[in-house]
Parts: sequence; C-alpha cells; structure tokens
Amino acid sequence: MHTIDMELVEMTLDVMKYTIDRISNITPELGAPKKEEELFEMVGETITPKGIGGENAFKLFKDVLVKATVPIDHPRHLAFVPAAPTRAAIMFDLVTSASSIHGAYWMEGAGGIFCENEAMKWLVSLTGLPKDAFGVFTSGGTAANLSALVAAREEWRNRDENNKTVKGLLLTSNGAHSSIQAMAKVMDADLEMIVCEGENLTGIELHSAIENLNQEDRKRLFAVVATGGTTNAGIIDELDTIAEVCEKQQVWFHVDCAYGGGALAAPSVRHLFNGIEKADSITIDPHKWLFSPYDCGAVIYKDLELAKNAHSQKGSYLEIFKDEGAHGFNPADYQIQLTRRLRGMPLWFSLAMHGTEKYRDSIERGIELAKIAAEKIEKRDYLELVRPASLSVVLYRRRGWTPDQYRDWTYRNHREGIALVTPTKWKTNGEEETISRFCFINPDTTEADIDLILDTME
Repeated sequence: MHTIDMELVEMTLDVMKYTIDRISNITPELGAPKKEEELFEMVGETITPKGIGGENAFKLFKDVLVKATVPIDHPRHLAFVPAAPTRAAIMFDLVTSASSIHGAYWMEGAGGIFCENEAMKWLVSLTGLPKDAFGVFTSGGTAANLSALVAAREEWRNRDENNKTVKGLLLTSNGAHSSIQAMAKVMDADLEMIVCEGENLTGIELHSAIENLNQEDRKRLFAVVATGGTTNAGIIDELDTIAEVCEKQQVWFHVDCAYGGGALAAPSVRHLFNGIEKADSITIDPHKWLFSPYDCGAVIYKDLELAKNAHSQKGSYLEIFKDEGAHGFNPADYQIQLTRRLRGMPLWFSLAMHGTEKYRDSIERGIELAKIAAEKIEKRDYLELVRPASLSVVLYRRRGWTPDQYRDWTYRNHREGIALVTPTKWKTNGEEETISRFCFINPDTTEADIDLILDTME
C-alpha cells in the first residue's frame, strides 16, 4: 500500500485533474441525496478482501457518489449556513493533507502552527480583544463552544473549593445555537434559556434573569453565552450591555459568533458587535463566512492561561513537549482535542495570497446580496418580508402557503437543479409559522440567481 508505482502516479494525475476541474467550475451540479440502498445498488461492494482498485473506486465516486451530495459552494445553495471556500483555500487543503503535519504540538508542527497563528492574529484583531488574547482552530463551532465553556467552568471551580462538588449553570437566550444546549449536556451542566421580549438578548433581560435566580443557583452560575449573529435570522445580541452585566456579576462572558463572526471584518456592520471586545471567549467559524473549507472553527480567549489550565493534557509520553528544546505554541493546550490537523493553514494561505481587503469586500457582498434580495421580495406582491435583512440572512413568506407547500417547493427546486432553499420556523406575535429563508455567503451568487429562485414561488 505504501509503495510508489505507476498505478499511484496515474491515480495522482487523475485526482489532480478532477481537483482542477472542480475548482474551476463555478456552477457545479446541484446534487441530491439518494437512499442508502439505492447507492449500494449502483456501486455494489467497495470494501473487499482484494480491493476493487483505485481507478474503479475513483470512477464510482465521480460518476455516482459525488452526485449524491450537495456542493456547499453552489451559488444557489442558500440554505442553512452554506460555505464558499476560496480556490486558494481549497488548493491548500490538498497541501495540508499531503504534508502530513500533526498540529497539536510545536515540536512536530512548528511551521504549520506558525501559519495558523498568523491567520489567528488577524481573527483576534477583528474582535478588539486585548493584545494578549489569542486562540486556536478547532473542528467547528461546537468544539469551539465546548472548549470555551469547559475553560469557563474550570475558572469558576478554581475560585471556590465548593464549586468543585456542584453542577455548574449556564445562561443563554432562546435564540442561541443548538450546540449550546448540546454542549451543556456533554458537560453535564444545567442550562437556563432566557426568553427574550424582543428579537435579541439585552443586558436588562440578563440582569433580571440573574436577579431571579435563587441563592444556590446564583452560586452555580459560571457563564453567559451571547450570540453574535443567530443562525436562523442573523440577529446579534446586545453585546455591550451584556458585557457590563457579566463584568459586574463576575461571570464568564462567551460570544458565539460561529456564523456572524465573519462580519467583524465588514465596516458596514462592525458597530453591531460593539461589546465583543469585553468577552472572555469568542467562537468564529472560518468555514462559514471566512471562506475556508470544512472543517475549520476557531475559539479565542481573552486569557490563554485560563484555557491552558482547563485543557492541557498530561502523560509520560507528552512530557517531551514541555521541554525547552520543543518550546513553542502548543494548540492542544487550549481546546478539547489532542490530535488535530492544521485546519487553519488553508485560511492562512488564502489570506496571504489575496489579502484581507478582498475578504472584507467578499463579506460585504453577502450583506449587499441580502439587501438586494429583500428589495426584490418587496416588489413581488405574492411575497412578503418577515423582517428586515440582517447580516446576510433574509426571512420571507410566500403569501397563502402552507408548510407542505414550502416543503414541496424546496424538494421540487432541488430535484430540478435550480437551488437549495429550505423553510424555517419563525414566531410572529407568539404564533409560529413556516417561512422561507436565504443565507448569502457566496459572493458569486448573482441577482439573476435570486430572481430565478423567487420566480419559482409565483
């Protein structure tokens, strides 16, 4: 398996040709999933005692399997939070894998970790955190949120011996990402959701929620999670007033900017994030709005030592990494993973190649596309905006449609290769309804794309 022969050389050429074709294709086929039994019938057994050969396996992937996937960078993929990695980042993801660098410790990965850290410096600069703040790249927002909240709980437990014997408590809003609830379960922490009167969490509401805790629960409170751009609607919590409350209450302030964090680089909306510079930790997903390939998240800490106290692993075979001869920045010390690939390297290469100004312009384009879409919706009498566009998200309804009609429309457009736009839920005056949603990430999405999709709702 590890020998270099002509078959391997030919396979390498085939893979590189596929990669070049895929990178240069700005409108890839909008594939659709098939049932497992259908795929098995089409490709048969692929894992066998003797193997089926690289050429055969690769042909099955190209002709069948990749067509049963939805390319997240298609310009008319506007569902969920899509992605649009730059060509440079995709290419360097190949280099990252081919280089076989272990990204946990400086001793093994110094050059690659240096690249990641250069990209991280730029991310940190967007937040306005103090000069000693820094972070590491993770597998995504869920791992970043978990890493930050574990550090928060450890800091709280180290304040008082009594805290080591009770379950911690988190506060967040009902608009928080589902990963916050999932992470509370993983950590075995209690979570209370603050139901906001308006669309976002405010300092006044947070203060009231803390005041309403009984004495025992107030002692258990170790962190507050605010959201810098909700996944569903792009709404940003009132970060400045929340920060003030957390500072007065001496509670860890975490901001989940997994989706919205890219907008920190956009001057047109940067003011909406005022207060984020007071956070104790921040989550940003470069694989969302910073044009990196999956998977690449990031967690940033105001005080790295607090993260290190929570995450640094000990073991006899790891002691060498603490030796002066291996001295350097060790990403494994600051998040939940020990083994890690250098997920930040494609971002570094793309930033180095293109410069931060192009990133700024591409992010601003997503915001502009949302405003354009909102204007087009308002001009069609069969459509209605649910709320103003926020960041790069637009919520709108097709007048008179039932939930089944939204669902059928989604599947029909996807099946016909037009677009992937999925419905969501939204509460208006306490009543939940099914509506439609755009999320613009890809700067290659055009106004014609928007018109094409909206016209199918007529």
